[in-house]
Amino acid sequence: MPNDLLSLAFDPTAWAALAALIAMEVVLGIDNLIFISILTNKLPEAERAGARRLGIGLALILRLALLGTVAFVVQLTTPIFTLFGHGFSWRDLILLAGGLFLVWKATKEIHHNVDPDPGPDMFDTRAAGLGYGAAIGQILLLDLVFSIDSIITAVGMTDDIPIMVIAVLVAVGVMLAAATPLSNFINDNPTIVMLALGFLLMIGMALIAEGMGAHVPKGYIYAAMAFSAMIEGLNMLARRARRKRREAAARLRAD
Repeated sequence: MPNDLLSLAFDPTAWAALAALIAMEVVLGIDNLIFISILTNKLPEAERAGARRLGIGLALILRLALLGTVAFVVQLTTPIFTLFGHGFSWRDLILLAGGLFLVWKATKEIHHNVDPDPGPDMFDTRAAGLGYGAAIGQILLLDLVFSIDSIITAVGMTDDIPIMVIAVLVAVGVMLAAATPLSNFINDNPTIVMLALGFLLMIGMALIAEGMGAHVPKGYIYAAMAFSAMIEGLNMLARRARRKRREAAARLRAD
């Protein structure tokens, strides 16, 4: 094993594979991170940071555990039954379940945000203990879905387990560093919440499509997300400029 690691360290192909895999894992982690950020922001403020760390920690444990059973994970792509001319594997069923859950959760949260008189929420801060447990349970469910998708994609890019482990560790480290700033940014900007929920809807539909056998290029999804985020960023700058002009006008009138 040490000789194998040494040979990988001096192999330019291994470094290229590592760079590509890290980039892919970080990008795939965005989906996971957006969900964790929205979900933990529903908790009491004192519990949010701990829930985020626990959620990302669970994602790391799941990914490393799946890497330890790569042979089993690869078998998840083997069809177990055929329906409507498509052979469904365990991976397809997991992606379908995860996609349907994301669509349900995002739709529920959008309704909760736009309804002027929303009903009781399952993350009501008056029931902090139940809310925390429910949040961790849902994070764990989506961690499992994203982890399986991530590891199967990684297996398709390289056969070297050390490269996969390093890529996962780096990607989860980036998620951990970005979690609190992203959560605070989403929490401080109500319009970003709706945009992020829209992202989750799109990701959920993409997972459903993948589970049904229709491949959706990830580049299209992330390009749409980046474009939407850029437009919302311009809207935020415009709102800030209008607010500054109003404040300046108010100061002039006061003088």
